[in-house]
Amino acid sequence: MSRTKGPKQALFHQLARVAQALASDSRLEILDYLAQGERGVEALARAAGLSVANTSKHLQQLKGVGLVRARRAGKQVFYELADDRALDAVAALRVLAESHTDEVRTLVASYLHARDQLEPVPAQELLARANSGLVTVLDVRPSEEFDQGHIPGALNIPLDDLASQLHMLPGNQEVIAYCRGPWCVLSFEAVRLLRDAGFEARRLQDGLPEWRYAGYPLET
Repeated sequence: MSRTKGPKQALFHQLARVAQALASDSRLEILDYLAQGERGVEALARAAGLSVANTSKHLQQLKGVGLVRARRAGKQVFYELADDRALDAVAALRVLAESHTDEVRTLVASYLHARDQLEPVPAQELLARANSGLVTVLDVRPSEEFDQGHIPGALNIPLDDLASQLHMLPGNQEVIAYCRGPWCVLSFEAVRLLRDAGFEARRLQDGLPEWRYAGYPLET
């Protein structure tokens, strides 16, 4: 026997629609890329390793629940996060998964923590030390993401280029590397490479999206 839905049930139904939009590894990855800045459908498809058609379908589902918004420029459609609070939802999922899912704990331990056992640098500490000129801030994301926004004074050397451009880094300062977020392996790999080359290096606790969302200064 079906029941008549009241306001509470209707609200839960809408909440479930948002949860369903997030219930896809591809859509979560797309949100991760959009957290770096606006991107066109083709660029998102390349970054996520998906077809343009599949990327468009995922974007429509995210747009349908208000997580992303689109703008058209000629024949191209560009997407961005509609609300940075979407990062809160993803962060809550990440915390729950790390706290209660053995598979996630194992992956994080073997994929990330095995690369870097040192405590990361909190954003507030990095801001204070960077403002005092005590550290070199290194952004290891691709240049197009760096151009859309980065920590003030940061030097951009994408991870693939880092080994050949170590001479650009001062050897008398600690290097703090950052990338896309807590699960982004780019900064872990950068710190490993830097330490192997004799640099004192650590990574930022989170990434550029969390830095921006917290209201810390940005340069473009």
